[in-house]
Amino acid sequence: MVQSTTASTRRFGLIYFLFSALLLLPMLAAAAADPGFEKWKREFRKQALSEGITAETFDRAFKGIDSPDQWVLDKASFQPEFKAPAWQYFDNRITKYAVKRGREKKQELQPWLDKIDKRFGVNPNILLAIWSMESSFGAILDNTNVMRSVVRSLATLAYADPKRKKFGTSQLLAALKILQSGDIDESHLTGSWAGAMGHTQFIPTSYQAYAVDMDGDGKRDIWNSVPDALATAASLLNKNGWRTGETWGYEVTIPEHKLPAGKLKISEWEKLGVNRVRGQKFPRPDDIAELKVPAGRGGPAFLVLHNFYVIKRYNNSDRYALAVGILADQIGGAEPLTKDWKRPFTKLDQDEVMELQTKLKEKGFYDGEVDGKAGEGTRKAILKFEESAGVELQGFPSKEVLELLRKK
Repeated sequence: MVQSTTASTRRFGLIYFLFSALLLLPMLAAAAADPGFEKWKREFRKQALSEGITAETFDRAFKGIDSPDQWVLDKASFQPEFKAPAWQYFDNRITKYAVKRGREKKQELQPWLDKIDKRFGVNPNILLAIWSMESSFGAILDNTNVMRSVVRSLATLAYADPKRKKFGTSQLLAALKILQSGDIDESHLTGSWAGAMGHTQFIPTSYQAYAVDMDGDGKRDIWNSVPDALATAASLLNKNGWRTGETWGYEVTIPEHKLPAGKLKISEWEKLGVNRVRGQKFPRPDDIAELKVPAGRGGPAFLVLHNFYVIKRYNNSDRYALAVGILADQIGGAEPLTKDWKRPFTKLDQDEVMELQTKLKEKGFYDGEVDGKAGEGTRKAILKFEESAGVELQGFPSKEVLELLRKK
């Protein structure tokens, strides 16, 4: 009898605890919400409705979003400790994996690439290179550490980042209009911390300006349809003046004497001693070109043409446009550059960088991805390892460091 009473008491206590917990859930949720964010959301809702967003679209988009995303704010405020040297930027983007994967995708998607080329006149190799640069051929789209809710990310910037308030607000309104159009639903409207979306990483306003339904399913789906994504990239380049049948630029050799800045005809550059590598001829001597030496005179040199500047409309960076052009050429079968980037160490290939990252991880120095890309996280890990090994601190992904790791 005593045992029965005790069991009943325990059951009653458990039921009471569970009931109390259920009653507390709404209060806990309310406590987790950000009152300031909720106030901002009410004000922004009025603005959105005044600009044609329906109440149903807004409420559906913001369901469950009651606070800013701290991860977005951390990304927005992050300042790299150093500007990546040229060798690091290009080594991490023009890899044998990217070239191999680009060629495989070209073969797999050839019918679609031909249709996109016919419609927009943009070199398919350029589109494949952009796809590689922007999302590693779509690999990042499944990475929840990188891809988040576009609505929450942009709302975070609009609410909590004074420097990006205007950007966040305009992009968020555009994102809501994308939802309202039915091209994608809110559960699949994902992107980077700054709202870049899909295989080819378009911010919402750029999506509105250039998005294409290439596969004919009635939706401009750059998240799930590779033809739509690549055609959207082609649309951007086409509308910004891409010249069909022309290249972006050429690798060249330069003389020792000083050369002028600015743009000249290729024939004029030739008179100054600038020539194509491997004895090749320039097909159009009257083209206007500009000389670029991203690693200084000791590194590779390029004459860049009109299409180089069109690529910069995708990302306004000389390094980006050069990487896209060089990678595109190699996907198309071109040989690697004749001149290597200046670097103060012996270079590793991509497989060796992955081995280096693996060994650093095994020894507790590295907690990032083993991806063959020697970014800031890898260099910090190398510095920690070098410090523990009592050698000169350099932080370079070098053969010397890999050999030392193998011995340790």
